[in-house]
Amino acid sequence: MSASVVPPSSVAAAPNLDALIDYPCLFPIKVMGANVDGFVDTMVAVARQFDPSFEADTRIELRQSKGGNYLGITLTVMATDREQLDNLYRALSGHPMVKVAL
Repeated sequence: MSASVVPPSSVAAAPNLDALIDYPCLFPIKVMGANVDGFVDTMVAVARQFDPSFEADTRIELRQSKGGNYLGITLTVMATDREQLDNLYRALSGHPMVKVAL
């Protein structure tokens, strides 16, 4: 008995993850790090590298941990495409001040 080969045209393509996001759009990114001087300003600077229109006055939320040792920041950036978001996540998650980026 021989194995049958499925022609490529009949194989379902993997779903396009970009189809889940309508670009451009406001996209929240959460970062968490130690509650130290300069953390918020540094994260705003990183966000502005990828979204020059980022407005810290209106598109940022801060949440301190119960003990006050950590700070959670939600940065809502204007996402223009998947590559921009991927690069922003890499920059945030690789930053020495960031413990977690979601």
